[in-house]
Amino acid sequence: MLGRPKLVLASGSPRRLALLNQAGIEPDALRPADVDETPRRGELPRACANRLARAKADAALKSVQLDDELRGAFIIAADTVVAVGRRILPKANLVDEAAQCLRLLSGRNHRVYTAITLVTPREAFRQRLVETRVRFKRLSEDDIQAYIGSGEWRGKAGGYAVQGIAGSFVVKMVGSYPNVVGLPLYETLTLLSGEGFPIRFGWLNAVAAA
Repeated sequence: MLGRPKLVLASGSPRRLALLNQAGIEPDALRPADVDETPRRGELPRACANRLARAKADAALKSVQLDDELRGAFIIAADTVVAVGRRILPKANLVDEAAQCLRLLSGRNHRVYTAITLVTPREAFRQRLVETRVRFKRLSEDDIQAYIGSGEWRGKAGGYAVQGIAGSFVVKMVGSYPNVVGLPLYETLTLLSGEGFPIRFGWLNAVAAA
């Protein structure tokens, strides 16, 4: 393979794309995967994130195999799950869903899991799961309604986007901040570099120190 190997991001998320761009990486293509993200009955948060990241990677691989220009590219897929205990919170698309999520998270600890699946040019699969613990302040009804009015919650796991207004709700965070945004950057770069994808010198150290 001549020149830099190609990279496909199996997501249409502007947040995941921005995180890769932050590390100096511009994917050659976006291949959002159309998979059913409904948790299975009794499925635990970790298992759900791993399963969905793999399903997205599988779907993207099938697309890439049909594209002469992208065949043999690296593929990165990810899925983020927000959970209180064993309860998986939805990706809120309705006002009532978002409000219920925020009331449940109010004054409590929760966990954010992101599973990353890397498909190598030889179609081998590599996977990592990253967990971050987050605690929200106690939210008043005014806090909740104001946040609902912002619209930032729409389509977000757990009904919030930490990189926006909801960042002010966080009392404590233990673990990776980019993980909560939607893509644990250090682990993603480590996976890529470990399989021979060129990472700009110094970026891994810079991300680790952030």
